[in-house]
Formats: sequence, structure tokens, C-alpha cells
Amino acid sequence: MAATNSQQQFHGELSHAETQTTTSNIAPKRGGWITFPFIIVGVLGQTLASGGWLSNLIVYLIEEFNVKRVDAVQISNIVNGCTSLFPIAGAILADSLFGCFSVISASSLVSILGIILLTLTATIHSLRPSQEETPSRLQIGILYSALTLGSIGLGGTRYTMATIGADQLDKQKEQGVFFNWFFFTLYFATVISGTAIVYVEDNVGWGWGFGLSTTINAIGLAVFLVGKRYYQSVKPKGSPFISLARVVVATIRKWKLVVMVSSQTQQIQDDSYYYGKTEAGKLPSSAPSSAPTLSFRFLNRAAIKTEGDTRPDGSIAKPWRLCTVEQVEDLKTLLRLFPLWSTGIFLSTPIGVQISLTVLQALTMDRHLGPHFQIPAGSFLVFALLSTAISISVIDRFLPATWYRLTGHSLTPLQRVGIGHVLNIMAMAGSALVESRRLHFVRSHQLEGQTGPTVLPIPALWLALPLVIVGTGEALHFPGQVSLYYQEFPVSLRSTATAMISLHIGIGFYLSTAMIDLVRRVTGWLPDNINQGRMDNVYWMLVVIGVANFGYYLTCARLYKYKNMASGTPPVLG
Repeated sequence: MAATNSQQQFHGELSHAETQTTTSNIAPKRGGWITFPFIIVGVLGQTLASGGWLSNLIVYLIEEFNVKRVDAVQISNIVNGCTSLFPIAGAILADSLFGCFSVISASSLVSILGIILLTLTATIHSLRPSQEETPSRLQIGILYSALTLGSIGLGGTRYTMATIGADQLDKQKEQGVFFNWFFFTLYFATVISGTAIVYVEDNVGWGWGFGLSTTINAIGLAVFLVGKRYYQSVKPKGSPFISLARVVVATIRKWKLVVMVSSQTQQIQDDSYYYGKTEAGKLPSSAPSSAPTLSFRFLNRAAIKTEGDTRPDGSIAKPWRLCTVEQVEDLKTLLRLFPLWSTGIFLSTPIGVQISLTVLQALTMDRHLGPHFQIPAGSFLVFALLSTAISISVIDRFLPATWYRLTGHSLTPLQRVGIGHVLNIMAMAGSALVESRRLHFVRSHQLEGQTGPTVLPIPALWLALPLVIVGTGEALHFPGQVSLYYQEFPVSLRSTATAMISLHIGIGFYLSTAMIDLVRRVTGWLPDNINQGRMDNVYWMLVVIGVANFGYYLTCARLYKYKNMASGTPPVLG
């Protein structure tokens, strides 16, 4: 159905373009659905390429660079954190300075250069250590340079591709159709790279796998560049975060001013507040209809007019000393959302730990499907991705109606995220039980003392069930958070609302790295030979953290009041 609608929109756009009258003084119309193939192929190429080296990074570090298993997990978590945080920097650069096309083009070239370096480490023997040798500084330097360039390249394209695609379409409904195809392409490409390309790396050769990623990346960039003549260019508008910084600076500079509150009504007196440049004594149409709110009222100082703050025409003379009431209220909105947003950090951290440790578990278990095929250890993440993709469509079709029949109320974004918290806790408990079973087999057969790689006759598919549960949880809390932030964020910041999810993931991966390092230092649960450790205790620790975080979330959700949407209004998801 989505494909049919997009085709109808595509042909409608072409028909509209053909019937337009043009003159020599009017430039041909750009944008529209004609740009879709070029952009979506660019997304496909970049995602396939990045997934090809990122999904199997832990195995590559262990097998080709002789990195200790837990150290390889740490490196992988740091790289994953970078690939989740760099998109925010890419979005800010695109919005503020260079525009999406320039950032995407430059980032794709950087990505290709990083994968080329990675390919060289796999094909040139002197760029990687011999068996059981420690890598030299030069070898480590080239490896880390390749990973850094690859991460920067991915960061500059991941969300700016979505932005440039939406910029080509004028109607919100058409933008929604594009986002559906964009996220479908991301999931589809990640699954393909996590299976097909990883299989090539494990069974044909690392050089062939990385070389294939390089080629796909280059093809995707070439197709994207070919479409330049059709793209509608949007000039950088400047970062909305600057206005938030102005509120903070103006508040500090006016700290000694008194915020006037009526003693009778306990309301802010709005006589001296600045709402924006006026015409004929009227407030601008964008100004709020009421005085500044009482919450975080110390920030209201930034909107108090003092001598010399404005020009005779009513405009701001000192931008870092006076802000509008709307800008002050925008910052307050973010501060009210921050406690809820912070709960997502400890939702992402256990997922980062689970994904990494699952690879180590898979390396010690029977991964065969039949006598001739073995699932690559780096491909187990695909179970979570497939679960998320399938669950999103199933949940959106059945859960809201079922929830309404059971409760008499529509499912809210906060409730959706809360269910995701519960499933995340269940997934960690499932991983703990699987690891307990694995360790029981090791100890009952006295295999913990073996130093060489031991593959236990335990089906690795046991690891899939917790990943399926965590994927289902992501299908709930990820769209729930996107819906909440998009509806509740200030209008000027809605384009960066989805980047807050990326920030969650990035911080979560960094914290998972710190958590694993702390566990290694304080306990004996994570030795290099995991058969001698207690990884199950690590998962139970994540369960405890998840329960505590869920309690914190329930408190924040109960105290939060929706601003731009009714509490009973169901989220509108693409």
C-alpha cells in the first residue's frame, strides 16, 4: 500500500511538472518525488557499507588483530557510540553552516576512505599482526584511523539523508511517506549487511567483505551525486541551539533583576517582558498568548526589557542580553522533558552491553544450521533488527485498538515507552538464564580450564530469544519517544527531535563500555575466557539497573504534563 501511494505521488509529481508553464526567466522546479531514487539509493549504499564492517567488528578484532575478547567488546562499544553521536554533529553542521548536500557528500568520501584503510589492514599482511602477536603501534594507528574515518563518515550521512529527502517534499503527508521508506531502507540494509556481507567476511575473506562495502559505498555516493540537478536546495537556517544559549547567557547577565509576581493571583506580571518586534503596538503573531510561566521562573530574567536592550523600531539591540518570551519558554520545555529523556540512557546502556556480550557467547556455542551452514557470530544482531521491523508493523495495527478495548483509553507515548521498559528488563533476564545454562554445561563437563577456543554443543539459537524480546521492546519505546519528542519539543527544535534518540544510543554505548570496564576491575565476572567468569551475574545486574530505572521512569511520567497533545491522544506514527 505504501509503495502504491508513493508511486501515485511520484507520477502525480511528474504530471504536475509536465503541465507547468515556464519562461526563460523562471528556473525549472526542483524537488519532488523525482529525487527519491537518488536519495534512497544513497541511503542504501551508505547503510550497507557501514553495516558490513560495523556488524562484524568484534570478530575481526579478535581473529585478525589478536585483541582480547572483552577488549574487543569495549572497542566496538566506543565505535558504536561514536556512530550514534556523530550524526548530531553532522545535523548541526548541515543546519547551521554547510547545508545537507555538502555534508553528505564530504562525509561519504570520508566513509569510503575509512573503509579503504580497513580493507588494506585485511589484505596487506604487514598492516596486521601475525598469529598470537600483539599489534604494533603502526598497525593499531592505521586500524583506529580507519574506524575513526568510518564513524565520522557514517555520522555525517545517517540523519542528514533523512533531512534532505524531506526537504524535497512540501506536504507533510508526503514527508511521512518518505520517512517510512527511509526507515524501512535502514532496517533492510542493516539486515542484509549483517548477514550477506558478514557471511562473505567469515567464509570468503575479510578483504573481499570490506572491499564489497567500499564498492557499495562508492556506488551509493555516485548515484546520490547524479541527482544533484534535481535537488531543491535549502539554505542553512542557523542552529536553534544558539537561541537557547542566548537565554542562559541573558539570564546570567540579568541575575540581579527581580521577577515580578502578583501577590494576589500568583501570576507573572507581563508588563516588562519582551515578546518580539511589534507593529502598531500589537504583539507579533508568533508570540504566546500569556505571560511567562512560573516554572523555572529564574529564566524569565532573560526576557525582561531593560534600558538599551531594544532599538526604536522594537527589535533587539543586544541579542545576548535580551530574548523573547517564546525563546525562554522553549528552553523551559526542554528542561521539563530532560528527566524523561534521561531515563532513555539507562534503557540503551543494557542493550549495548547485551549486543556486545552476545557475540562473545555465540563464539563459544554451536552456530550451525544444518550440516553445511554456520551463522556468523556477528550476525546475531539481525534477530533484534528483524524483531523490531516486524513488531513495529504488528504493534501499530493491533496494540492501540486492544489497549483501548481493555482500558477505555487511547495508548499514549509515555505508556508505550513504559511497556518497552518492561520488555527490556525481561530480555536481560532471558540473557541471564541462557548464560546460566551455558555456564552450567561448562562446569558440569569441567571445560572452564581449557585455554583454547571451545565450541560447546549448545545451540546458539538460544541467544535469539532475548534479542527478539529486546527488539520488540525497541519497537515500542523507540517510536514512543520519537512521537513524544516531536509533539512536545519547541517547533524550532522539531527537526532535531529524532536526534535525541541517537544521543541516547551513543551515551548508552559509552556507558556500557564504562560499565564493562568497572565490572572487570571490581569483580571476576568478565575474564578473557568467559567460561571462567560469571557473565550471568552481569546480566542480572542489568536487570536490577533496569528495574530501578523503570521506577525512575514511572515517577517522571506521572509528574509530566503534556503540553502540545492531550494525554489520551494516541501517537501518530508513520
